[in-house]
Amino acid sequence: MNIFLAGIIQGSITEDRIHLQDYRSELKRVLRKALPDAEVFCPIDNHPKSLEYSFAKGRDVFMYLMRKAAETDLLLAFVPEASMGTAVEMWEACNHGKLVIAISPMKSNWVIKYLAHRVFATIEEFERFTESGALADLIATHYGSEPRGRAVSPASDARD
Repeated sequence: MNIFLAGIIQGSITEDRIHLQDYRSELKRVLRKALPDAEVFCPIDNHPKSLEYSFAKGRDVFMYLMRKAAETDLLLAFVPEASMGTAVEMWEACNHGKLVIAISPMKSNWVIKYLAHRVFATIEEFERFTESGALADLIATHYGSEPRGRAVSPASDARD
């Protein structure tokens, strides 16, 4: 099981700085406990100095990260506020039939609402879900049946 740990890095910050990334260690702890054999890929761990990259290197890394998101088994997205990079990662994973889980208070935001298979308001809520064994069940259900995440036109979407 490969997990891509997506989440806000720069968000709407206009300067060369990033949001606090302490949520990543908390999520890695929760994931290790729930899925001890999983490999967790964290973009910030692999590219901690990304704001210093040249344009060419930054673009190459961005495209690489989008491919990684599309190839993962589970994309876990921490989105406390809008994050364009996380939205693209969620799109890539969902569009390739991968399981997408979001931790976000923005449940009515269309990216969160329509790309995530499950949405949790807080890390604590997600942790309770994993402790119950429901994450493993969700993974088994998702990959044991036809993957969700193919583009559907609004007119043909039966959920309306």
